[in-house]
Amino acid sequence: MTTPPYLYRVGTPADDAELTALDDSFTTDTVYEVTATATGFSLHPAPVHPPLTKQFPDDDGDEDDDRVDHTVVAVDGDRICAFIALDYEDWNRRLVIRQITVAPTHRGKGIGRHLMARAFAYGHDRGARAAWLEVTNVNAPAIHAYQRMGFTLCGLDTTLYLGTQSEGETALFMSRPLVSPER
Repeated sequence: MTTPPYLYRVGTPADDAELTALDDSFTTDTVYEVTATATGFSLHPAPVHPPLTKQFPDDDGDEDDDRVDHTVVAVDGDRICAFIALDYEDWNRRLVIRQITVAPTHRGKGIGRHLMARAFAYGHDRGARAAWLEVTNVNAPAIHAYQRMGFTLCGLDTTLYLGTQSEGETALFMSRPLVSPER
């Protein structure tokens, strides 16, 4: 079976309703348990039964969370099936992956990898030295995908989700270099 061709293009404000409507939920039978101490932390995969299904809560309207410099969408026919939203931080030359969503019916077809490649190119064009993202410890499928794309764990925040619908989860931060050290 061949993968259908997808059109990748820069997102526009006219796409916003379609982007918001994309299903970003996931189901997993594994989560990462986080143990944090005063001198470090560790992650351990732990099975969950029954499998955990997570629907991300709506944004709380925080303007900083909504700041996006660039969006790339993947289109299948006349419908957007995935997107990646990016921000470039000039002060530390870091590309921030604000969100990447692939509709459940289109997962496992390489779309996320293609979107991430376009994000890296956007970062390279701006002189970004690294790409950085946040992911919850319960999103094992995304963590595994990011690791396959070259991201490694670089930190965590045990308090980021306090007072939100995601309370009890831990924010994990992952990064990967974008330019070689000799540049």
